[in-house]
Amino acid sequence: LLYRKQGHTGILTLSRPQARNCWGQDYADGLIRHLDEAADDDEVRSIILTGDEAGGAFSAGANLADPNTHNTRSAEAFLKRMGRPRNFPSNLLSDFPKPVIAAANGYAIGIGCIVTFCCDLIVASDRAEWRLPQVALGILPNYGGATRLARIIGKGLAMRVAMGFPLKADEAHRIGLAQWLVPHDQLMKQALEVADHIAGLPPLAVRMVKESMNRGQDIPNIADASLVDAYRFMVLEKSEDKAEAHEAWRARRKPSFRGR
Repeated sequence: LLYRKQGHTGILTLSRPQARNCWGQDYADGLIRHLDEAADDDEVRSIILTGDEAGGAFSAGANLADPNTHNTRSAEAFLKRMGRPRNFPSNLLSDFPKPVIAAANGYAIGIGCIVTFCCDLIVASDRAEWRLPQVALGILPNYGGATRLARIIGKGLAMRVAMGFPLKADEAHRIGLAQWLVPHDQLMKQALEVADHIAGLPPLAVRMVKESMNRGQDIPNIADASLVDAYRFMVLEKSEDKAEAHEAWRARRKPSFRGR
């Protein structure tokens, strides 16, 4: 898992080009390491997650050539892993405090598909395609994959994908899974434009919006979700960036945000 910074953006690249960027434990370990670094780096305002172009895919999913893949060694090993939720790439991405943008540059299959559902925004190349082949392998989409997708596009369409039917880029954009659809050679340009827009916003407000949306979906009624948002709103009212945004608007000048 490669990591580099470009301006206010951290760029994570799934890089195993000889195997179409297939998933491995090294990716999960890399997410822990690099996302922790990016979370503590005030210069980083968002993350872009993409696949190595040399691999010809975003990620081809689990490495089925490895006999240990999808093979739990023992109940003890399983329960120990379950007790360490930070090992779950879904949690790492969805709980990361800054926006994560998936730049889907090709096939996103299995776990490579699910991780895009854990991102906050998706920019899709016209070559992108999503597939969940787990049922045909006698398993199911892990990490709440089917449920995460259903929250985005609805149960019926999510069930279709979970039954192994592919979802191509143009339909993914039409039904709201991908928020941008661009020619392949424009993918990173568009993803960086999205990241640059986010970088120009007050960082604390951006963080609270992500938290509000992610946590609010798990609150059973809108009244309670609204109440929690009132507290977030009050905290932001006390921030320096809120004062700067309002003053800049009144003075008709560009604001300068410090994340305070």
